Amino acid sequence: MTTDNTADRPHFVRQQYAFAAHIRDPEKNPCPEDVEERRMSIYRELFYNNVEDFMANTYPVLRQITPDERWHTMIRDYFASHLSYTPLFPEMPREFLKYLEYERKPSSDDPPFMLELAHYEWVELALSMLDVRINEAEIDFQGDLLAGIPVISPLAWSLNYHFPVHKIGPDFLPKEISVIQTYLVVYRDAYFDVHFMEINSVTARLLQLIANNDSQKSGQALLQQVAQELNHPKPDIVIHGGREILNDLRKRKVILGVCF
Repeated sequence: MTTDNTADRPHFVRQQYAFAAHIRDPEKNPCPEDVEERRMSIYRELFYNNVEDFMANTYPVLRQITPDERWHTMIRDYFASHLSYTPLFPEMPREFLKYLEYERKPSSDDPPFMLELAHYEWVELALSMLDVRINEAEIDFQGDLLAGIPVISPLAWSLNYHFPVHKIGPDFLPKEISVIQTYLVVYRDAYFDVHFMEINSVTARLLQLIANNDSQKSGQALLQQVAQELNHPKPDIVIHGGREILNDLRKRKVILGVCF
């Protein structure tokens, strides 16, 4: 951030811009006039430490596997260069994710899974804060999941990654994309706790069909579609297994029930 476009502004406005620019990138923007360096140093440290601490708490695994110097270089570059369009502090991790995806220049030292890991870690915060209401009057929570139209919770997200992001840590740092994709369901319970569940590709496909069920197909019809896509010789096996999966997902509140 620079102050080049503030020449026609009042003095106090120019001072505010100069203050913010120096806080964000002190190497490129000089300390504002009439502000003591000692006091400015306190502000610089306070602002940066707040941002860095918030990112480290939101992305604990990414922080843990990233050497200190590289981590702080990345956070300082984000702090200096990223233009956020939201004033909400809790949205900052999402802004950091945008920075990683669209703005930051990749480094040869970056792990190949960095962006997927960051997304996976951000999801927990995003779901914990998601403000959504479920219209219970439209849902039969005990209804037959095969005969009725299954309803997926808006507090459950089905995700897939090229890396097993839920297993990554200091002792497991994959260097190449896995041949088999990783499928996860992330969901929030009634106590606002966020849970992660690994699923297979068939369950992931079933959840996708339920989420995009514009034609209002029954659970059985959706499972028959899955069996057809798999070209399974015994569709009844898929339907029987699917019933168990749906019931388990309902217990976990990933599936809420069926439409009234």
